[in-house]
Amino acid sequence: MRAWVGWGAVLLLGSGAACAQTVDELVAKHVEARGGLAAIQAMKSTRATGRMNFSGGDFSVELGYAGTVLGGVGCRSEVSLQGLTAITAFDGKEGWNISPFQGRRDPERMSAEDAKSLEYCADLAGPLVDWKAKGHQVDYLGTEDVDGTEAHKLKVTLANGNVQFVYLDPDYFLEIRTLSQSTVRGVKQEQETDVGNYEQVAGVWIPFSIESGPKGGPKGQKITLDKVEANVDIDPAQFAFPAK
Repeated sequence: MRAWVGWGAVLLLGSGAACAQTVDELVAKHVEARGGLAAIQAMKSTRATGRMNFSGGDFSVELGYAGTVLGGVGCRSEVSLQGLTAITAFDGKEGWNISPFQGRRDPERMSAEDAKSLEYCADLAGPLVDWKAKGHQVDYLGTEDVDGTEAHKLKVTLANGNVQFVYLDPDYFLEIRTLSQSTVRGVKQEQETDVGNYEQVAGVWIPFSIESGPKGGPKGQKITLDKVEANVDIDPAQFAFPAK
C-alpha cells in the first residue's frame, strides 16, 4: 500500500516522521503533505479525464471517465461507452443523474437521501481542512492495518450526519483509504475506497488511482486518471438539472 505514494512525494516529505497523537497534529501534517494550506485554498476548480474499469467475476469493461468540480458550487462525473454517457451531478442543492446503461436516457432527480452523499463533492479542500469551521467532527482512533501499513485512522462525522473513516499513511500523512458510511432507503451502506499514485497538480498532491467497492468485498470499480487540470473555467450551468 505504501508504495502507492508517488516517488515525488517520498522525496519531498522523507520518511520516518514522528507519530502524531492528536487530531490537530495529524490534520496539520496531512495539509502540509498535500502541498500546504495556501496551495489547497488556491485550487478553485478541477477537470479530470481518464478511464473507469468495472469488473466482477469474469466480467470486465473499460469506459471513458470525466469529472468536473467547481469549488463550493457543484460537481459532475461522466462515464461513456459506445456512444452512451451516464452522468451524475450535484449543483449544491439537488442531485440528478442520467443512466442510459440501465435504459433510462432522461435526467432523473435524486431523492434527498440519495443525494446526501454528494453534498460535499464540491469541497476541493476535503473534509479535514478547516473541519471545525465546516461543522464536522474529527476523532483520532489510533492506528489500523491497511494492507500491511499501520495507518492513522480518523473518524470524520460530517455536518450532514454521514460518517467517513480516513486512513493516513504513517510516514507521508497522505490519504490511502477512506470508508464512507451512509443510509439509503433505510439501509446502511459502507463504501471503501483506496487511493494512490499521487501526482502534483498546481502545487497540490492528487491521487490518480481510485479503487472502490463495498467494505470487505472486491473493489470492482477503478478510476485511472490520465490528466487533471486545475483552475479551469467551468460553466456552473452544467451542474443544474437539465431544462426540458
